[in-house]
Amino acid sequence: MSDSRALSDAAIENTERSLQKDLPETTVWKDFLALIKIGIVNSNLITTFTGLWLALHFSGKGFFNNLDLVLYTVIGSSLIIAGSCSLNNFIDRDIDPLMERTKGRPTVTGKVNPGKVALLSFLLIGLGTAFLMFTTAAAVVIGLLGVFSYVVLYTMWTKRRFVSNTIVGSISGAVPPLIGWAAVDGNLDPMAWVLFAIVFIWQPPHFYALAMRRAEEYRAAGVPMLPVVKGFKTTKRHIYLWVAALLPLPFLMPSLGLPFLILAGALNIGWLLTGLYARKFNDDIKWATLMFVYSLQYLTIMFVAMVIITLI
Repeated sequence: MSDSRALSDAAIENTERSLQKDLPETTVWKDFLALIKIGIVNSNLITTFTGLWLALHFSGKGFFNNLDLVLYTVIGSSLIIAGSCSLNNFIDRDIDPLMERTKGRPTVTGKVNPGKVALLSFLLIGLGTAFLMFTTAAAVVIGLLGVFSYVVLYTMWTKRRFVSNTIVGSISGAVPPLIGWAAVDGNLDPMAWVLFAIVFIWQPPHFYALAMRRAEEYRAAGVPMLPVVKGFKTTKRHIYLWVAALLPLPFLMPSLGLPFLILAGALNIGWLLTGLYARKFNDDIKWATLMFVYSLQYLTIMFVAMVIITLI
């Protein structure tokens, strides 16, 4: 019996050692950045800052005269987004191992304790909310609504149940520019809602293209993304419709001037033309890849251009 137990313990030890070898080499800092989804935090920071910048510009308030407000807004919004993403990882740790792009997350590899992840998430959200309290009540409310829509409405409710999960998730993704604007002007000028609309409408074609590339992974994880439920043909049609819906939005921002209108129009038309051009490959994955890459450049160029145009 003792020999049998020794052999069993040795087998377990060898298995654990083998699993450890399969884990990617990371540091505590890299694990933390993966946990908070630093890429999402950074991209949302661009839209938050643009909303903040435009609110300061059109309200006649100076940027450098309000650096404290800028810092409170940037830090506060980044922290609540980071906390929300961390909580998303905590909730999804059962399905993330089934997907190639998420199986290396520290919540999957076991490098972090789930309880500590949940605690960290709420601490980040609480700290971010505290920073936003130094701005306006509207910014705080909008920020918390963003957390609720991402964590509860998307992650906990619709993500695993409905094909409309992407649209529901787009609500939280479009909140950052509203937080930025509300931190300056809690009344929210109509332009703030145009910023919200641009980011909201941008997200379905962006994530549908990603979902086409990862369709089998989503299928294995049981996530009812549009390409999994309706197929690639229907998904491509939806992408075209959502991109087309972006076409009129620049005309709702006349105060940014004709140069911006021309650039935004070119970006919108270019997205549609990219889809038409990519059809020549007769490869749905290549088509989705081109559309996904274009979507990444689209949002960055669009929002950075709004800032630059006000400096000219």
